[in-house]
Amino acid sequence: MSQQTHRDRLVELRRAFHRHPEPAWREFWTTCRIVDELETIGVDELYVGPEVLADGERMAVPDNDELDRWYEQAREAGAREDVLERLDGGYTGAMAVLDRGEGPTVALRVDIDGLLREESTDEDHVPVAEGFRSETEAMHACGHDAHATVGLGVLEAVADSDFEGTLKVLFQPGEEMIAGGKPMAKSGHLDDVDYLLALHVGLDHPTGEVVAGIDGFLAVSHFRAEFSGSPSHAGGKPNAGDNAVHAMATAVENLYGIARHEDGATRVNAGKVGGGTATNIIPEEAFIEGEVRGETTELKDYMKERAGEVVDSAASMHGCEVERSTEGEAPSAESDEELVAVVHDVATETRGVDEPLRRDELGGSEDATFLMREVQRNGGLAAYVGVGTDHPGGHHTATFDVDEDTLPIAVNLLSRSIREIAEKRP
Repeated sequence: MSQQTHRDRLVELRRAFHRHPEPAWREFWTTCRIVDELETIGVDELYVGPEVLADGERMAVPDNDELDRWYEQAREAGAREDVLERLDGGYTGAMAVLDRGEGPTVALRVDIDGLLREESTDEDHVPVAEGFRSETEAMHACGHDAHATVGLGVLEAVADSDFEGTLKVLFQPGEEMIAGGKPMAKSGHLDDVDYLLALHVGLDHPTGEVVAGIDGFLAVSHFRAEFSGSPSHAGGKPNAGDNAVHAMATAVENLYGIARHEDGATRVNAGKVGGGTATNIIPEEAFIEGEVRGETTELKDYMKERAGEVVDSAASMHGCEVERSTEGEAPSAESDEELVAVVHDVATETRGVDEPLRRDELGGSEDATFLMREVQRNGGLAAYVGVGTDHPGGHHTATFDVDEDTLPIAVNLLSRSIREIAEKRP
């Protein structure tokens, strides 16, 4: 296959994923399309939906009405009925296995979900100009359409190579909600993995730049707090009610007052708040959806504990009750130098790579850390690889897009790295 034909195939597949973005636990069409491609490639084992997710570990699962709506939308878009049935209840995602005899087990993790935001309609936005803008209410604003494509491309490249060992490619749902990494990590499929690579494109690195090992993951915990008070007439009996919005507002202000920590960086954000029903009613319900982060898992736990105390105290101060829940969570992690060295060496000889960097820091959060730590806990090695791409707008913005020259670069880099890892066994 010529280089141009290979690139064209990757571009066509990436654009198909870009047209059908689906958010966490609603990746029905996406998973079905991945299964179609895996069956075309030919794999030795294929696991789908609940077969790749540990029971009881999913977080931030939408209600049944929301799941059903996206399920039907996927069906109308042509998703395979036999695969859809296996995903019922929002059990999305897949894993493919190539068994190529004696050798180590190497895994590649790619995420597949989109974000609930509208994509730009500007005529100079490439997906608009080229006719592959999102057809759903979500958007691939972080490059996961490229990730899914690269995962398939790597699998095909390794299948056609002299690779010896076992390759597992995990197509993970729910990363944007920090919700899919843990159930996939705890599924049992990583128990025998010797080496794990995880991928992200962009991250403010341009096309042609590769980061062999990304660190600086902030451990994160997403929470929801629901305040319950009692209503009354705001004009006639303002003293008779217990104001849930006042409790929520107090909590928001005090969350930002949590003391920083001597051991490292911490973060807190009340990203979404709301409550009340009318201007003349003392509000009886309010909520906060927020997050805390820490440079280490221990610092995240410190912030989580303090945030819980703040929320509970604010509710009590205003005579309200509050229910708190964890909606998503991920630890910190570090890339192992032994794998970073292999990827860096491969990058220096990969077509299209102008500047391989050994390491960089993310400065954000990612639930691939669950998979990385699971493999490391079992005695294996893990690394998070960044493949640069020119992207207009920042990640998560309406104008985000991927430079499609990145696709063959990522496939070549990762497939060659996997073969090198299997041969050298660092």
